[in-house]
Amino acid sequence: MISTVLKQCFLLLLVFSCFTTSKGNEPERGEQRPNIIVILADDLGYNDVGFNGSKEVNTPQIDALANNGIIFSNGYVTHSYCGPSRAGLLTGRYQARFGMENNCEHAPSDPYHGLPLTEKLFSKRLQEVGYRTAIIGKWHNGSAAHFQPLQRGFDYFYGFLGGGHNYFPKDVDLRGNPYKIPIQENHGLGEFNEYLTTALSKHAVQFIKRNKDNPFMLYMAYNAPHAPLEAPQELINKYNHIEDKERRIYLAMVEAMDQGIGSIIDALKETDTFENTLIFFLSDNGGVYPEEWCKSFDWADNYPFRRGKVALTEGGIHVPFIAHWPAKITEPRKFEGLVSSLDIAATSVAIGGATDPDNLLEGINLLPYFTGEEKGSPHKALYWRLEEADNLWAIRTERYKYLHQPLPNVGLSFFNMIEDPYEENNIEGKHEKEQAELAELWNEWNEKNINNILFQTYPYNQEMKKVYNKLYQDRLKQSAAREVYIVK
Repeated sequence: MISTVLKQCFLLLLVFSCFTTSKGNEPERGEQRPNIIVILADDLGYNDVGFNGSKEVNTPQIDALANNGIIFSNGYVTHSYCGPSRAGLLTGRYQARFGMENNCEHAPSDPYHGLPLTEKLFSKRLQEVGYRTAIIGKWHNGSAAHFQPLQRGFDYFYGFLGGGHNYFPKDVDLRGNPYKIPIQENHGLGEFNEYLTTALSKHAVQFIKRNKDNPFMLYMAYNAPHAPLEAPQELINKYNHIEDKERRIYLAMVEAMDQGIGSIIDALKETDTFENTLIFFLSDNGGVYPEEWCKSFDWADNYPFRRGKVALTEGGIHVPFIAHWPAKITEPRKFEGLVSSLDIAATSVAIGGATDPDNLLEGINLLPYFTGEEKGSPHKALYWRLEEADNLWAIRTERYKYLHQPLPNVGLSFFNMIEDPYEENNIEGKHEKEQAELAELWNEWNEKNINNILFQTYPYNQEMKKVYNKLYQDRLKQSAAREVYIVK
């Protein structure tokens, strides 16, 4: 009898230990594990939300989360465009560690073109300790079967595998354009009969309601306001006072996303899960900017920062970034320390009772900063590398930023980010000691990286044409060399 009781107690201790593995955030005995929602906008300008000062766009739902949570005044992503930034967020590791520094093409037949299978996503870590997990929206981490979400730690997927998608069902086309292929649900086709942002939001609401009694993690990966610029006419009409037509449509897309987020919040409140749900909201990179190769891309507003998507200046990597969690964030405020999208995985794994036995995660658990137990900056330095060309890099410490990128009025630059947060005064060469210190830090970080393993879009497509042409030419040669036989 006593032996049986002891065995049962031992088993209970084992079960409980599965949820107490992350230093600093072990769920207290009897405490319900929080739900986690990561809302990722696509190419959203820094100044295109109300909480960052925009008077043009209507984002009351996002603003309410910001004003009742924490606004990260120095919130960064790990890359200045889509795919690599998402890879860093989902793995919790700098994507240069595993060579994924370019976008993945939609290539379902290519078994090597995707986020390497050696990398464990934080969705998988949470799934292993009982979380129900979902991704709704844009994947962009490989389209072959073994790269797809259900193989990477997600229980449910509704969305598309490539880097973008048209927004209206009338545009669905089966002839191969990845922006027009049918929406996918798990391994099959998904229902798509309304504006895409609305459809994504509705499926998020359904997931929340289905899992109200389980801890869940939802990766809400909107493609809004990424091109193509498409929005419901009634929303566009609200911005008729704005002269620029593309800007009108873009702002309508942002408002449609905000409305969708409102429906998600309503679902949380309806299911009594709102108080104990940690919501992160951020963009995958800065809004588009009219660089030399895309001069017409000028509909986003990254004010007060320079440039935008693709650039390593603040406009490309310094993004709208907030956290909201009523159960733990009881004092709404702005937080000035350096915060990275890497911290989303680290925080989620910690508060969810998941594990990182090999210490691979490179983010910081932000919970102690939410509660005020920890002060100062979570990171002493953040790092960037763009490997599609040589010598593209940046490093940001609390005081300084050092970068090199061959863009107009950028080049080799050094800024005092305390005195000059908008990078208006390049003081490169005037602080050699500090520049050398940052260079040494970056070089130490870079020693742990590997070379990029992915092509950019154009060279990838050119190489694939060569592969198919070689196969065809080989078959022609074999056919020409074959002896014709005669049946007698």
